[in-house]
Amino acid sequence: MGVYPTRKALEIAKELELDLVEISPNAKPPVVKAMDYKKFLYEQKKREKAMKAKTSKVVIKEIRFGPNTDDHDYEFKKNHAVKFLKDGAKLKAFVFFKGRSIVFKDQGEILLLRLAQELEEYGKVEQLPKLEGKRMTMFIAPKKVK
Repeated sequence: MGVYPTRKALEIAKELELDLVEISPNAKPPVVKAMDYKKFLYEQKKREKAMKAKTSKVVIKEIRFGPNTDDHDYEFKKNHAVKFLKDGAKLKAFVFFKGRSIVFKDQGEILLLRLAQELEEYGKVEQLPKLEGKRMTMFIAPKKVK
């Protein structure tokens, strides 16, 4: 349209039965546009909603082990972990130490590292085993499905 003083711009917008909307106030001179403001807000909300729909929610599944988890229970829980990772969920595997079982810290770490090694084809380790209080935690993120 061109460069106009504010009054002239307002008159043009009134003639066209549109609103005068300030696009970038910091520019010299400020940039304004004649448009239907309600329609503009509606379109903007629609765009934001579409963007929000495209984002994926991160699901975190937890699997709990004891420091002395036997092989059958370990395999059972590992199969669940495989299913979770295939479904695209992050996995939080942890060993919970009850009472004096904290003396088996190394066994708990070996268990988690073994799990990470066996789940290598389904996901990658995001955080190596770390002891926090009475639980040793490890995070595994799913590999992208092609």
